[in-house]
Amino acid sequence: MKAVGLTRYLPIDDPESLLDVELPAPVATGRDLLVEVRAIAVNPVDYKVRSPKSQVESAPRVLGWDAAGIVKAVGDRVTLFAPGDEVYYAGSIARPGCNSELHLVDERIVGKKPKTAGFAQAAALPLTTLTAWEGLFARLGISRTGGDAGASLLLINGAGGVGSIAIQLAKQLAQLRVIATASRPESTRWVRELGADDVIDHTRPLPDQLRELGCPEVDYVMCMTAPEPYFGAFAQLIKPQGKICLVVEAAGPLPLGSLMRKSVTVAWELMFTRAVFETPDMIEQHNILDAAADLVDRGVLRTTLADQLGPINAANLRRAHQTLEQGHVTGKLVLEGF
Repeated sequence: MKAVGLTRYLPIDDPESLLDVELPAPVATGRDLLVEVRAIAVNPVDYKVRSPKSQVESAPRVLGWDAAGIVKAVGDRVTLFAPGDEVYYAGSIARPGCNSELHLVDERIVGKKPKTAGFAQAAALPLTTLTAWEGLFARLGISRTGGDAGASLLLINGAGGVGSIAIQLAKQLAQLRVIATASRPESTRWVRELGADDVIDHTRPLPDQLRELGCPEVDYVMCMTAPEPYFGAFAQLIKPQGKICLVVEAAGPLPLGSLMRKSVTVAWELMFTRAVFETPDMIEQHNILDAAADLVDRGVLRTTLADQLGPINAANLRRAHQTLEQGHVTGKLVLEGF
């Protein structure tokens, strides 16, 4: 089968950082689905895993954790899907990624593709939808049926992939007041189109801008970028007994003590946790993706596909990685077809 892989971890401008390769076709066993991949999306996790280091792989390593495709075969313990089903999923970072014509994935972290979405539109959704859904409703404990309607949520990096879904979930399901950060005219337009009530600039002091909005403290914060530049402000802008969810790993220690006086809860969200540790509730990701697909089909959620970069090959994936590394992408980058 065709795939895009790496054997050395190189800067993305090196033509050997990602390579077109031929690999043996995998075989589905147990709870695995064998999926014919039709479209993929690229996320920051891809370039972070690929980032330069001295490690050398004896066989090509395949990256990629966002896919939509068609089930070709199923393992002997599969109960949720059958050959011919159209699916979408993010997969597990502990296994080979989906930048390949055929891919194995555990059925418990796979959803039925939205019927109204094409493969490219669907591929843009899984990783960010799972992250946003788990972050808002599991880690922050926000009611997704309106039980916290009117509460305030600050989304840092609102125009990114996770933020683009979180805005929609927070508005459409939770009915919160959503304050998103964006720093460019195009990203500001994007988050407003998705439903943000207010937009502030993350390159300027956050507490001052919140005061200008008449909302000096917020009930919830979800930070979808490196937390260090903003963490010092959180003690000022979070309400007593408020909650903060962090999505991106910190490079060093964070001053958690500054939040003690307000009894603030800080939670981490990593959507790979359930799959990597095969937690007892691993199937919840299947349920989330099915629920999200229904919301897409009912017009409640929209795809966050921002740019389609052509077919799945090493050259286009290098371009996608390079664009993401520059840090100015709104929504998701997608490749379709081999």
